[in-house]
Amino acid sequence: MNQETFKQSVFVLKDKLYRFANRFLEHQEDAYDLVQEVMLKLWEQRGQLEQLKSIEAFSMQMVRNMAYNKIDKMGRHAKYLNQLPADYQQEQYPSMTKELILKMIDELPEKQRLVMYLRDVEEYEIEDIAEVAGLEENAVRVNLSRARTTIRTNLTKVFDYEKRRIG
Repeated sequence: MNQETFKQSVFVLKDKLYRFANRFLEHQEDAYDLVQEVMLKLWEQRGQLEQLKSIEAFSMQMVRNMAYNKIDKMGRHAKYLNQLPADYQQEQYPSMTKELILKMIDELPEKQRLVMYLRDVEEYEIEDIAEVAGLEENAVRVNLSRARTTIRTNLTKVFDYEKRRIG
């Protein structure tokens, strides 16, 4: 694989890989650095990349694995937000629905968080998610269904609370 082919098939994934890495890591700089490391490793392995079924899925797996390694190495746990900051609990929910949903996704168990993020935020197909996550397609569907049910339940609670506060 030459430099031009690499740019067209791998380098175009950098923004998507960054967003994916940013879901795991606490700091944007860490996500940026991780994507740079992934790009370097992919460049070093460019000869073998043409043999892969999906370079994108392989790249996403690398990001996921390296993010977990980085979290373990630094002694941190995955990015879970247990509560919304107090300033979000003001009357800002309706204007912050997207941010609220992303925070709720961050609170899901690992598999559900990964599957829901890839499907609903990055708009991956089920078979691609299965490959990235190392799961069967049925397991992806089950985890996605459970994640969506949890988010729907939590959003209903939030909006019911707001409705009571306003009314």
